[in-house]
Amino acid sequence: MRINFRLNGETITTEIEDSMRALDLLREDLGLTGTKEGCGEGECGACTIIVDGNAVNSCLMLAAELDGTSVETIEGLTGSDGKMHPVQRSFIDKGAVQCGFCIPGMIMSAKSLLDKNDSPSKEEIEAALEGNLCRCTGYVRIIEAVEDAASIIREDRK
Repeated sequence: MRINFRLNGETITTEIEDSMRALDLLREDLGLTGTKEGCGEGECGACTIIVDGNAVNSCLMLAAELDGTSVETIEGLTGSDGKMHPVQRSFIDKGAVQCGFCIPGMIMSAKSLLDKNDSPSKEEIEAALEGNLCRCTGYVRIIEAVEDAASIIREDRK
């Protein structure tokens, strides 16, 4: 089956098997290994990508469902000038990264939230990150990082 979609701003046309997961297409066929497979059951959020503006678990999505969509992965967040997205920078600056395995999914969930709402409450941040599990942190620094990124995004829009 042939699918076409936008991936990190570029048009992709590729052949896939009907039963292929979006996660496998991204990691194995397209070499975008920032999206991680944690549980394979949609419970941990390590495989989170943004599809048409919404954070989704790529382990639960068939690659065929990407046809006609716009997809963002962690690899697409750094600008062509090498500058990190505010969410990425804030995760580093606030010490929200420990082992790092869950971080791409956390960042994509946070970005999806901040694309829609650049002034989220703590409760809205917690709800947006609800599907992302981290075994290393207590989430405090992660929430602080998202709050910091929101502040930077608001400032940049002025």
